[in-house]
Amino acid sequence: MAKTKQQKKEMLADIKEKIDKSKSMVFTSFDSLGVKENEELRNKLKAEQSEYLVVKKTLLDIALKEKKIKGVDAKELEGKLAVVFGYEDEVAPTKIIAAFIKEYDEKIKFIGGFLENKYLDEDEINALSKLPSKQELYAKIVGSINAPVSGFVNVLAGNLRKLVYVIKAIEEKTSAR
Repeated sequence: MAKTKQQKKEMLADIKEKIDKSKSMVFTSFDSLGVKENEELRNKLKAEQSEYLVVKKTLLDIALKEKKIKGVDAKELEGKLAVVFGYEDEVAPTKIIAAFIKEYDEKIKFIGGFLENKYLDEDEINALSKLPSKQELYAKIVGSINAPVSGFVNVLAGNLRKLVYVIKAIEEKTSAR
């Protein structure tokens, strides 16, 4: 059923609002994805503060143009188009979709996306999906910061241990007399 002009204006405003809030956008083609699979993907993305939205290409083009985001013409993208807006972690949506692609035999695929208002093609989005998440990076940083401290504590503990062995040896020597 055709949308009225008012409905299209509301949809356009909604898309622009989502663009403003998002840290990253990923474009996907989902031609052979079923309703159940689509819902599962939405739920997984929602759990990671991301949103999956099926959009009309013309409305997306207008929204991107009004937001002065250049690099892609949505009408030229293949297949049915869905946009995943990443609100918290820029990489999380790509990781979820990459896992979904593997799980469902490529019923959905990357087309491209935006990160910091720069257009990324399919290959760059795939590479982005292989990066560690923010939480993994935080854990690595904390581990790196903690490593010297742990080493220092072990050195001090080793010296104390040796001191205890020496004292114990002296005690045994004096008690043997």
